[in-house]
Amino acid sequence: IAMDAMPGVARVVLKKGKAQIFVTGNPMVFSGAIDRIIGRPPPKTGDLVLVTNGAEEPIAWGVYNAVSMFRVRVLQTQDEAARDPHSNFDIEKLIETRLSGALALRKALGLPSGETNVYRLVNSEGDRQLLFYSRLSGLVVDVFDNHIVVASSAAWVEKYKTNIEETLKRLVGTKLLTWRPSVELLKEEGFECVIESEESPEEVHVLENGIAYQVSLGGQKTGFYVDQRDNRLALRSFCKDKTILDLCCYTGAFALNAAITGASRVIGIDSSKSAIDLADANISLNNIDPQVITFEKADIVQYMKAALSKGETWDVVVLDPPKLAPSRKFLEKAAIKYRNLNAMAMQLTKPGGLLMTCSCSGAVAQSQNFLSIIQEAARAAGRKAALLRVSGAGPDHPIDLAYPEGSYLTNCLLRVI
Repeated sequence: IAMDAMPGVARVVLKKGKAQIFVTGNPMVFSGAIDRIIGRPPPKTGDLVLVTNGAEEPIAWGVYNAVSMFRVRVLQTQDEAARDPHSNFDIEKLIETRLSGALALRKALGLPSGETNVYRLVNSEGDRQLLFYSRLSGLVVDVFDNHIVVASSAAWVEKYKTNIEETLKRLVGTKLLTWRPSVELLKEEGFECVIESEESPEEVHVLENGIAYQVSLGGQKTGFYVDQRDNRLALRSFCKDKTILDLCCYTGAFALNAAITGASRVIGIDSSKSAIDLADANISLNNIDPQVITFEKADIVQYMKAALSKGETWDVVVLDPPKLAPSRKFLEKAAIKYRNLNAMAMQLTKPGGLLMTCSCSGAVAQSQNFLSIIQEAARAAGRKAALLRVSGAGPDHPIDLAYPEGSYLTNCLLRVI
């Protein structure tokens, strides 16, 4: 079915010069890019709409939202519809095609494997590959062995919740699924979310690069930071016989990777008692000597200040703070926090030692300013730093080059002198 032959579907006409970025794949149509809407009555939130250029020539279709700053989330461009005409203006068929494509990509990446059964299955806007179309804006899916966790941040995802759940269960081959709506983001979408249950979150056991983890499915993000998998593996190569400090350790993943590869002493710090309890459980789960690795509940700033006053230093320091800049308007304040945290972390790093420092703030990644912040931190600490490695999330977190805003994680390995 040709895109321009759909009766009863409203047309969202873009302003002159605004169409090209959507032709090439950007999935987010902001209200400011729209010239006019043709259709009576006007589309409501959740309705399918045709997106056209200024000459009213179809370029894509997607889901409309009358209140969100993302006025249309594009689900299929004109060239994609030509390749997959059966999904044209049919969200249920599109969900099937896209989720199947996402699963095929992960299998091509070797996920899951005998060493790793926790991974990201759908990465929202980033999942757009030449061979495996799977972009589903506002939908994140992580797999924890035989348990699926869905993070929803778009009204259309909530509208098609039942279809998404049933398709995921069938494709992955499990009946275990946890749905985690992002309440604040959905509120911005005009969707009031009702949390159905107050039950304690389920805990599952997973395997990543041969290390076992106890994961609370009610924890931060979807319960586990699957995006840092390759960076945790990289950490192993320089921890033997070294002392390690893991700041904002959450459930201990970086620290555990250091301990199993022969670190002489590992300390993990986090302000969350529930995270520390899981980290302690993970020590036993992997039969690691508790004399080698310990976890402590503490505010990392207070901990670092106390350690500096005692003159303590470590061979390797890992700093992985939570998102400090949720949007661009927080960039300036976040930059100061990142600088201060990194300055203290560098002072706690032995001369010639290594600092692995991270930012998971998308606004910081887009500003491309993280390395400048680290350089300012080095000056403030009276140290010098050489960059050894820069990376982001693992390949199961693809980034669409037409939508670089999907990039958020920056992981830098530095030699501090």
